[in-house]
Amino acid sequence: MAFSTEYWDGDSVEFSIDEFTGAIGDSVTVFPVVVAIAALTELSLTRLLLGFAAFQIVWGLHYGLPISVEPMKALAALVIAGALTASELAVAGLLAGVVLLVVGSTGTLGRIERYVGQPVIRGVQLGVGLILLETGIRLSLDGLTLALVSMGVAAVVILAGYRKASALVVLCVGVVFTVTRVGVPTPQLPAFTVGLPSPSSVSVAALEGTVAQLAMTVGNAAVATSLLLSDYYDADVSADELSTSMGVMNLVAVPLGAMPMCHGSGGVAGKYAFGARTAGSNVVLGAIYAIAAVLAVGIVSAFPLPMLGVVLGLIAVELGRAGLDTDHLPLTIGIGLLGVVTNIGVAFVAGALGYLLFEHGS
Repeated sequence: MAFSTEYWDGDSVEFSIDEFTGAIGDSVTVFPVVVAIAALTELSLTRLLLGFAAFQIVWGLHYGLPISVEPMKALAALVIAGALTASELAVAGLLAGVVLLVVGSTGTLGRIERYVGQPVIRGVQLGVGLILLETGIRLSLDGLTLALVSMGVAAVVILAGYRKASALVVLCVGVVFTVTRVGVPTPQLPAFTVGLPSPSSVSVAALEGTVAQLAMTVGNAAVATSLLLSDYYDADVSADELSTSMGVMNLVAVPLGAMPMCHGSGGVAGKYAFGARTAGSNVVLGAIYAIAAVLAVGIVSAFPLPMLGVVLGLIAVELGRAGLDTDHLPLTIGIGLLGVVTNIGVAFVAGALGYLLFEHGS
C-alpha cells in the first residue's frame, strides 16, 4: 500500500514500504558516525540529528529525488580521532561551505575536478578509513568482551548478506543494551542558539582537514552523486548544483550546532538499492532523525565505547573497500598510508602532485 501526493513543479512524494526501507538504506553510516562524534566530543547528538533531519527533507523536496545527506566523513574521522577539536570542526565546515558555494555557483567544479584524479580521492578515502580503524581498535580494547559480542553480531549480519547494514545493527544492539542499563530517556529539545567558532580555532589542522574533505567532496559528493542520480533516476542534476547546495547547507547548519554535511553517492546507492524512488524516503528519514534526536539525550553518555569501537571498525572497512577501488593502486595506498603517518591534508597535497606527475609522465 502506498500514498502519493504532488507538490511544486509536478514532483511527487510517495510514502510506501519501499520508501521507508530506502530511507534506512541512507542511514547505515549516518547514525553510527554521528553517535560516535557525540560520544567522543562535546557536540550535542540532538543538534547533530536535527541538522540531518532538516536537510534530508529540504534537499529531498528541492530536488524531487531521494538524494542523500551524509556527514563529511574526512572531517568526522579527524574529530573522532581527536585530530580536530569541535571548534576546529566548525571552522573546517564553514570554510568548506564557502568554497563549495563559490565553486558551484560559478560553475568551475568541472575545471577543478581534472586536477584531482580518482586515485587521489580513493587515497583520501583509504586514509580516512585507516584513521577510523585505528580509533575503533583503541576503543574496542577497553572492553574485549563487549567488543567480541559486537563482532559476533556483525558477523551474523554480514553472513546473512547485509554487510553494509552491519554497523547500524551493532549500533542498535548497543542502544538496546544502554537502555537496559539507564532506562528509557526523557524526550528533550535543545534550546535554539546560533554561534560561530572563535578566530583562535582557525588552525593549520582545520585548514588541512578542509582540504582533505574537499578532495572527497568533489569526487564522491558532487561528481559521482550527479552521475548516479542520472543513471538511477534519469535526473539532470549537475555537480555544480550539488556543490552549491552543499555550500548553503553548511553555512546554515554549522552555526546552529549541526555538523558539516554533504551529499554522497553511497547514500544515493543505498536508498536506490533499498527501494527509494521519490523524495518520500527523505521525508521519512528526516522524521526518523527528528524522533531519534528528541529521544537521544542520556543514551550517548552511557553508550559502551567498546561497541562503538566495533561500529567504527565496520565503517572503516567500508571506506577502505571503496578506497581500494582505484585505477592506480600503489598511488592510492601510498596516499592512504601517508595520511595515517602524517595527516590527511599533507597526504592529499602529496598525492595530487604525484598524480599530476604520473599523468604528465604518461
